[in-house]
Amino acid sequence: METHIVRAPILDKNLKLVAYELVYYQDASTLYNQRDTHVANTIVSFFAGVDAGGFFEGKDCFLTFTPNLLMKDIPKIFDEKKLVIQIEENILINPDAKAILNRYKKDGYRIAVLGFDFNKRYLDLLPDIDIIKADFSDPKTESLGVLCKLAKNFGKKLAAYGINSLESKELALSYGCDYLQGDSVSVMVTTKVHKMNYLQSNFFRLMGSITKEIPEFDEIAKIISMDVTLSFSLLKMVNSSYFALPNRISSVKQALTILGLGQLKQWIYLLSFSDDGGVTDQLIKQSFLRAVFCQEVSQYINNFPISRPETYLLGMFSTLGLLLDVPVKDAVEELPLTTELKKGLTGDDGDCADLLKLCILYEKGKWSKVASTIQKLGLQEDVVKSKYMEAIDYVNGIWSELSVPSAGIEYL
Repeated sequence: METHIVRAPILDKNLKLVAYELVYYQDASTLYNQRDTHVANTIVSFFAGVDAGGFFEGKDCFLTFTPNLLMKDIPKIFDEKKLVIQIEENILINPDAKAILNRYKKDGYRIAVLGFDFNKRYLDLLPDIDIIKADFSDPKTESLGVLCKLAKNFGKKLAAYGINSLESKELALSYGCDYLQGDSVSVMVTTKVHKMNYLQSNFFRLMGSITKEIPEFDEIAKIISMDVTLSFSLLKMVNSSYFALPNRISSVKQALTILGLGQLKQWIYLLSFSDDGGVTDQLIKQSFLRAVFCQEVSQYINNFPISRPETYLLGMFSTLGLLLDVPVKDAVEELPLTTELKKGLTGDDGDCADLLKLCILYEKGKWSKVASTIQKLGLQEDVVKSKYMEAIDYVNGIWSELSVPSAGIEYL
């Protein structure tokens, strides 16, 4: 039986990233199932093989557990200060539910319930519940307001999931929800354009220059040197602990010589944005993650129609429409990209579009569609899963290096 694992961002009401939900999927739907043992072992093996702290970047982790997983003490893999034990509402009918919840509550874990029926038979469970999650995928659901009001009256935190539209996000905030989760908030639509405007012209010139068949070093250096943001970001990265240089680099040409065009192609888009901890950062990280994932997975697809550097751009530019606040088709017209790459970015038929589709489906946990897309591309599920985890580790490592300051910039 296959088990998939992916993380989904959770924001607070100020749209600050505060947690991830670790989403896993198995092909079982019953409350008690002997295959729970397999899932438990999968989770144990997963956390034995990765740095869980790095995977979640020090944020809280929401994770859904079945009764069997709870009884096997699987949550105790986690630090009780970082884990939120998430359960589905149907578990509350279990006669052992109160004892299970009370035990973990006493151990210092927080409990979240996906939906809650405020009737008499469940009220005695409320003292052990910290967070109630409400489904906002259909903001017209009449019971949402009642559920949120009752949760607040009982002093519970509210987490809204299924925030897939601006309407649902605004409704959740109006109901006083403490946490937001869904497609809309995960790409941070609300501030997508604020950082891009002042870099737009130089960004396009630079990307046009470095994506030429034979890039011209002097031209690239000149473009970067004309933009203080690009110059500062480049030098900030080259002088970071990642390169561990004995002497500080203070010129753009020196930085390019050390970095090389290969790494410049991979990182310059990311480095075009200052790190202020704002919500746009999550979107930039998402594009960076997609770029690394697509590039690595593409080598396992027979006769893939574009090169590895182009495949990197396939993932990187997948968020370009959001950043520029224009349709993706209009955004890619500004760049000297191959026809196959443009078709992939705009969702036309073909392996490029399918690879990008696979990446986005994996992010969202659309597992049945993930499986069919993997099969269509002739990939192995284990390869896709391992490359996703490796991409997260790589992006987290690079991102942490960008916090090292640099000053005293010379240009040419």
